[in-house]
Amino acid sequence: MATLLLPCDGSSSALLAVRHAVDAFRRGDVLMVHLLNVQPPFSAYVARHVSRELRADFHRERADEALVEARQLLDGANVPYRVHAEVGDKARCIADAARRLRCDRIVVGTARKRAVENSLTSQLLERCAVPVEVIGGAPAGALERVGIPAGVGAGMALLWVGGS
Repeated sequence: MATLLLPCDGSSSALLAVRHAVDAFRRGDVLMVHLLNVQPPFSAYVARHVSRELRADFHRERADEALVEARQLLDGANVPYRVHAEVGDKARCIADAARRLRCDRIVVGTARKRAVENSLTSQLLERCAVPVEVIGGAPAGALERVGIPAGVGAGMALLWVGGS
């Protein structure tokens, strides 16, 4: 039985990973889940003008909001879990948590979009000593697949026509 690290930001893709972990628990493949939310840090400018206590409260509230549905899914299936919230670089925090919590693997949900060289998933695959299981969300819609290239093409055409 495995101990999973389950990074969750409350997105539909992340919740697919939570459902996957619930199914693995029901099959008897999972013993414990560590549910992790990573919040981005404030800029240095904001940090200078907002107290540490207020920043911590803000990050805690945002993490709690992001994990509400994931916790409901885990509670509903009686999956044993612990909640962790961190502030910092997502990939670094996830890799550090996996090591610190002695997780057997990381289960991460991701949207099915074009692979970006510096995506969170690729960063985790590079940084983590434990396996990273990627749960793909719904395929990208037509607008996501062709919208940006079409927009760039249209913009180039306008520039070409305008320059003539």
